[in-house]
Amino acid sequence: MNFLASPPLVVAYALAGKVDIDFSSEPIGKSSNGEDVFLKDIWPSQQELQEVLVGSVKSDLFEKSYGDVFTGDLSWQGISTPEGSQFAWDEMSTYVRKAPYFDSMKKDPDPVSDISDARCLALLGDSITTDHISPAGSIKKDSPGGQFLVLNDVLPDNFNSYGSRRGNHEVMMRGTFANVRLRNQLAPGTEGGFTKYFPTGEVLDIFEAANRYKEDSTPLVVLAGKEYGTGSSRDWAAKGSLLLGVKAVIAQSFERIHRSNLVGMGVLPLQFKPEENAESLGLTGEETFSIIGLNQGESNEVSVKAKSAEKEMDFKAIVRIDTPNELAYYQNGGILQYVLRQLLKQSELKN
Repeated sequence: MNFLASPPLVVAYALAGKVDIDFSSEPIGKSSNGEDVFLKDIWPSQQELQEVLVGSVKSDLFEKSYGDVFTGDLSWQGISTPEGSQFAWDEMSTYVRKAPYFDSMKKDPDPVSDISDARCLALLGDSITTDHISPAGSIKKDSPGGQFLVLNDVLPDNFNSYGSRRGNHEVMMRGTFANVRLRNQLAPGTEGGFTKYFPTGEVLDIFEAANRYKEDSTPLVVLAGKEYGTGSSRDWAAKGSLLLGVKAVIAQSFERIHRSNLVGMGVLPLQFKPEENAESLGLTGEETFSIIGLNQGESNEVSVKAKSAEKEMDFKAIVRIDTPNELAYYQNGGILQYVLRQLLKQSELKN
């Protein structure tokens, strides 16, 4: 077990030799003459504490420690620092890269439009956690993230972890939906980050399939069951989904924070109507999906048209954009774009 305690209490527990002690009624030990000694007998008075502080804490201690804090040691002084008011992104860095969230961003957002002919990237069951979605743990050499690092001259011994490379979206997006326990029903018999790329029928890494869809300008959706995004709140579960090209997640229910995170990254959370799910609607994930009615004012429902070679069907889904602020974020393409546009407006007003 772990306990937090002040230094004097740590000493008192050590003297007692145990932590299951009630200091108010149990003695810490015995004095030299055999009498019980309690915590109150050895605890310093405020006057004693003040005398120690006055006699020990001097200004020169702080001056010595912090007087040249910005100078640093020789290693720190030897770091090359670029000039300018903006961060100098290094495109060769495998740890920190400029993320593409603001690429092609306009001063004013385009009107919200329908999502047309999207493909399903993953068909998932109940209780898909953010750990299933978000990159985590060590980076395997044969994984998309590992292959990227090898191509960038990083030795496997120096791969480190996804957590340490969370500032590099190229690594992180390759690890999204790559959990070894993920079971994507589009690729039966596999476990991990695999999916079916429908134009060719191949089973590919989710990242590779998403990249091919992106080259064809094909939007993506994820179909899921209950409690999608449950577990710890992980921002990369939403960031990675966006960067893979996922435009909407259609699930039976969402974990509260992950649903909000999806909206914050501009990914649309849609909920099946009560008593409906992918199985009851006969969805296999092989369909193309068109989400219609996103620009219909305050309506909290949209029509989803699912079309395959064998059939075509329509069903209603509930839009899980739950607050006016979330609506503003989604209309701007995400909370980052919303905040930047607000800052630009404030700057223009000042000028």
